[in-house]
Amino acid sequence: MAPVPDLPNTPQDDIEAYVGLAQQDAEERARARGWTTVRSLAPGAMITMEYLVGRLNFEVEDGQVHRSWQG
Repeated sequence: MAPVPDLPNTPQDDIEAYVGLAQQDAEERARARGWTTVRSLAPGAMITMEYLVGRLNFEVEDGQVHRSWQG
């Protein structure tokens, strides 16, 4: 049997608290709180649906976070 991979932990963070922040502030805060990947996207952007542990996604419009979700 193969060994279980050592996956990164998901930070204990309130991801809804990023909504309303400026994009740069949100990205800096997320990295400081332990998110390994931070991705900012335009509204309606086409993205793949794979789940990545430790990734935080932001939907950004006019430089402000309007939505956030993990994976």
